[in-house]
Amino acid sequence: MLKELIELGKSMIIAIIAAFLIITFVFETVSVDGHSMDPTLSHKDRLIVEKVSYYFRAPKAGDIVVIKYPANPKEKFIKRVVAVGGDKVRIEGDKLYINNVPKDEPYILEANMRDFNEVTVPENTVFVLGDNRNNSRDSRFSDVGFVSYKMVVGRAALRIYPFSRFGKLTSFNDINDLSVFANNS
Repeated sequence: MLKELIELGKSMIIAIIAAFLIITFVFETVSVDGHSMDPTLSHKDRLIVEKVSYYFRAPKAGDIVVIKYPANPKEKFIKRVVAVGGDKVRIEGDKLYINNVPKDEPYILEANMRDFNEVTVPENTVFVLGDNRNNSRDSRFSDVGFVSYKMVVGRAALRIYPFSRFGKLTSFNDINDLSVFANNS
């Protein structure tokens, strides 16, 4: 009996350690809190965030990422990377420009946005925006600003709830991705 309890205890410890390692280094689930990513993500959506890819590559424009809120790292935000280190970003006349090229963004909720003066994204940081630009605390605000790679938790990869919207979350890194989005709307 004692031997069985010791084995059970060992198994539980191994399971706890394995769960900790998976949550820390591989993936975790998060819940969307708020409307800053409407219409792409809705309030109360449950997502799986994968962390492995960013050990091997930097976040790319178009990725939907979970970040630690720089003003309070215990809080997490979900945003879209729109620019990476070296890129110039500005919003003018309701249009986002990256390196002076206007971006086609069929995933945003509303086209009208406040103008934002041009900035250059520092190396090893990203510039993030919510898809609901008029209701998003993002890199346009000084308390978020440029987000260091160290503050990026991972990439939102899969929506697991609600079940009616279950599926892979698409990032929009090139024109081919945009045509996929248009076919799915």
